[in-house]
Amino acid sequence: MRLSLPILLASCVSAQAQTVAIDVGHYNEEPGAISARGRAELEFNRELALEIGSAVRRGGLRTVVIGADGLMARLVRRTAAAAEADFFLSVHHDSVQPHFLETWEYDGVERLFSDRYAGFSLFVSRKSAFVRPSLVCASAIGEAMRHAGFSPSLYHADPIPGESKPFADRDNGVHYYDNLAVLKTARTPAVLIESGVIGNRDEELKVQSEDVRKRIAAAVAAGLDRCLPREGTGVGSTE
Repeated sequence: MRLSLPILLASCVSAQAQTVAIDVGHYNEEPGAISARGRAELEFNRELALEIGSAVRRGGLRTVVIGADGLMARLVRRTAAAAEADFFLSVHHDSVQPHFLETWEYDGVERLFSDRYAGFSLFVSRKSAFVRPSLVCASAIGEAMRHAGFSPSLYHADPIPGESKPFADRDNGVHYYDNLAVLKTARTPAVLIESGVIGNRDEELKVQSEDVRKRIAAAVAAGLDRCLPREGTGVGSTE
């Protein structure tokens, strides 16, 4: 039914099931933010993306996981690889602007951290051809995250250099970020999630714990189950 894709994993559950492309944010040469204890964001992203994949499949959807090997450096290759999917989710973990960072010593090494912010954020692009269904799903995921006990960070809307990302849905932690490559080039509705701030020393420990990772994954799966259509409906059915 679907083309072969450069993926780590593909799971088919029924001819009618929607397919979610789960993108592991960043790659080996540019592994993203560095946590307060020196761990690369890519490692957090990979673990959570695989957990989300499992939760989504348990909910009856298909998945393809993109970029888990850390080799896919060109972002447009990621959205091209997801062209046969029905939804694109890019999985990330957050940092803060450099001027908020402080230093501390961990394991004999001086590290950067900031405990100023915590929480999740979600992003959609108004340059996407699917901005409305993207926003519907982002809001559904954010609502499910809140119901699972997580709080949106909100600071990405602060009017400071590097931020100023306007709210699309403040209550559920959704922002517009128009020029994010994977969002504006996706050939499906697309959302990027920043699952937690790994530069925050407490939040780093939380998001790398198996229990919290499973709770985030279950919340994301619940949001997707709510917003993705069943046969004969459109994205945005929230019954």
